[in-house]
Amino acid sequence: MDNIHDSFAQQGLVRPREDRVLGGVFAGLGRRFGIAPWPARILFVLLFMVVPGSQILIYPILWILMPGEHTAAARSYSGPATTVTS
Repeated sequence: MDNIHDSFAQQGLVRPREDRVLGGVFAGLGRRFGIAPWPARILFVLLFMVVPGSQILIYPILWILMPGEHTAAARSYSGPATTVTS
């Protein structure tokens, strides 16, 4: 699962801390594709009206797979550099 989270984080798909309504999935998708969260949410609803069903499964799957912004930042932090001298 860490590999999936790392892959999503490298692609810029993270759930931000701000602009969340439920899980932050649309805020993250909007940020990744350069649109605001609300238009992303409206597109989701419109897509749901045209093709009902699959979106109900997609949202929770993305919620699980997309790391939170704080999680992605913590993984990229390797800690303080230590130097061993003899």
